[in-house]
Amino acid sequence: MPNANDVQWFKARFQDRLQPALVGTPLTVDFLTAIACQETGEIWPILRHGLAEADVLRLCVGDTLDADKGRKAFPKDKAELLTAPRGEAMFELSHQLLVDMATHIKSYSPVARKPFKFCHGFGIFQRDLQFFKKDPDYFLQQRYADFDVALDHCLVELKRGLDTLGLAKSGSLSDQQLATVGIAYNTGSYNPKKGLRQGHFDGKRYYGENLLDFIQLAHTVAVDNAPPALTPPAAGLALISPPSELTADGEYMRVATRESPLRVRSEPRMSVPAQANVIGNLPDGHPVRAVTRKAQNGFREIQTSLNGALLHGFVAQQFLVADSSIQKVPVAVADATAPTTGIIKAHMPRRTNRVTGRVEPAGAHSLNERGQPNRFGNSPDALRNELAAIIEWLGVEDPTHKRYQPHDGLTFCNIYCHDYCHLAGVYLPRVWWTARALIDLAQGKTVEPLIGATLTEMRANDLFRWLADFGNAFGWRQTGTLSKLQQAANQGAIALIVARRKEDGKSGHIVAVVAEVANHSARRDASGEVIAPLQSQAGARNFQYGTGKENWWNAEQFAESAFWIHA
Repeated sequence: MPNANDVQWFKARFQDRLQPALVGTPLTVDFLTAIACQETGEIWPILRHGLAEADVLRLCVGDTLDADKGRKAFPKDKAELLTAPRGEAMFELSHQLLVDMATHIKSYSPVARKPFKFCHGFGIFQRDLQFFKKDPDYFLQQRYADFDVALDHCLVELKRGLDTLGLAKSGSLSDQQLATVGIAYNTGSYNPKKGLRQGHFDGKRYYGENLLDFIQLAHTVAVDNAPPALTPPAAGLALISPPSELTADGEYMRVATRESPLRVRSEPRMSVPAQANVIGNLPDGHPVRAVTRKAQNGFREIQTSLNGALLHGFVAQQFLVADSSIQKVPVAVADATAPTTGIIKAHMPRRTNRVTGRVEPAGAHSLNERGQPNRFGNSPDALRNELAAIIEWLGVEDPTHKRYQPHDGLTFCNIYCHDYCHLAGVYLPRVWWTARALIDLAQGKTVEPLIGATLTEMRANDLFRWLADFGNAFGWRQTGTLSKLQQAANQGAIALIVARRKEDGKSGHIVAVVAEVANHSARRDASGEVIAPLQSQAGARNFQYGTGKENWWNAEQFAESAFWIHA
């Protein structure tokens, strides 16, 4: 698997040749870097040490076949290749290249010893042998070993993918959109309902999923002393995109309700029930920027940022006032480190040698069982695997794990999410400071953690408020859409949906949104947007993986809801 050093090697040698070739397209150097990583990056770590650039490019071959099951394109096997004009010469070359490559990549040696095996992918971007009949000299004369020639052919296919997806005239594309172009490049088509879980399946993940990982990795590497687009995260943290900036250029306004938060809706209309199309709730006084000049059905289209989440929707015009004093809507960024003075983390004190385990009824202490899993990985794949191991270990469906089992009208969504975050190295409080303790801490006083005196347990409703009030200071930020929330989870980040009940005495709800795995996926609509993310929860019904009831957080019993992520 290529790493940042391999990306550095690729960019240092080829970025100057990529940039002019991409002019006039929405494609980027990082995207082409990711395509190359996905196609041949696994062999760079070995080939680039000790071989000249020309030899590396010549040996960028692979995808061996002979009667591979399921291949529909020409050639399906050696016999079909030999039926084509100059097919025998092509077989001899493609088998010999396999042998040559295997002298450096020892894992290829067993297959290279089989006389009927041959390669069908050629060049750093892997042009497939299905084009042999149309362009035999490209393969037989080893033109694929010329980077510029290989790039030209790659761009032809990528531009076809842009046309297929209707993206050719776009000024720029998101990483997610670029990954869909890559899927079309790999398969010739794209099904929005499947998201990035399309293209070649390597036994664990799909082409599109891996490609997004490589796009994000490429963002962390820059050449010529330029700063990288994204700062590489520390071990145990995920690489996630920064909060989205506003794109609206209309007048600045301010929320003026004087009664309650202002609902942001996905459409310029009241829904039935009233919460159904709500995508956010803006506090009184919050700044927004207009998208349109006039209201529609009494609703104004606006953009704003709330705790780091870009919200684009419609609000009742009557609760907006123009405010020329606003120069910019601030975009909150999560703090990289938690505070060590003032209002700091709260933890429940523990008696010496006291172990809190999953088989005990829920209490105010965090888990501290021997051998419990953690999150330390330094790649998306490692982080995803570690989080999956945490979910498996917590075993929320296991009836012997009394900590999470509902009883007597009590449910434990807050404790399960706390445990998930705690094992992942992310602070989501099980207990928090009382109001009096917060005043003392803010004044620089020392406060002893005492349950019932300076500490109080946190329910789901409390966590909703804590995230809004303190989340940014402890590494959390909101995100505005389910697609962004699921994408962050898929990168190995921690993601939550939390909803606050209208009646404080009633239970709110909080769930973890988790990375899609082989047998469990989020649900997407016909345009590819996530409508039900993959979740893991304790509650009235406990499940390790599920999509739950669609839009549950907008049910009428909830006053408001939010999506939160932490690297």
